[in-house]
Amino acid sequence: VTIGGTRQDGSSFAYYETIGGGMGAGSDADGLDGVHVHMTNTLNTPVEALEQTYPFRVTTYRLRDGSGGAGQHRGGDGLVRVYELLVPSTVTMLSTRRVEEPWGRDGGEPGTPGRNVLVHPDGTEEKLPAHFSRRLPAGSRLRIETPGGGGFGPAT
Repeated sequence: VTIGGTRQDGSSFAYYETIGGGMGAGSDADGLDGVHVHMTNTLNTPVEALEQTYPFRVTTYRLRDGSGGAGQHRGGDGLVRVYELLVPSTVTMLSTRRVEEPWGRDGGEPGTPGRNVLVHPDGTEEKLPAHFSRRLPAGSRLRIETPGGGGFGPAT
C-alpha cells in the first residue's frame, strides 16, 4: 500500500509498506500468522512511528482470526489493518488473493481471501478491488484484510 499527499503544514509525504498475511501450512507444521512470506528486507514498522511521521492513524492492527484454512496443519491467519486519513491523500494498493482463495494442499482447506474496504467519512462502506489508485478525502478509512494461508492435510 502507498499513501501520499500534502501535510497540514504544506510539506509532501509518501508512505509505502508491504503488509504480511497468513502463511500456508506445511506437511509438518502449521502456517505462521501475520508474516511476510517469500520476501526479504521487509519491516513491520511500529504504529507509533507511523503516526508520528505521517498524517494518518492506524486504528486497527490485529490478526484476522480464523482466516487460515483448516487441516491436519492449519494455515496461518492474515492481518487486519485500518488507516484513517487525516488529510486528503492518494492511496494505491497492489494486492492478490482477493477473489481466489489461497488453496490448501493434500486435503487441507483453503484460506479466506483478502478484502480491501473503503469506509467513507459518512460511515458507508465500499468494497475495493485488488489493484486501485484513488484520491480519498480526509476522514476516510482504508481497511485491509489480508488472506489467511491454506491448510495442509485433511482435518482430523
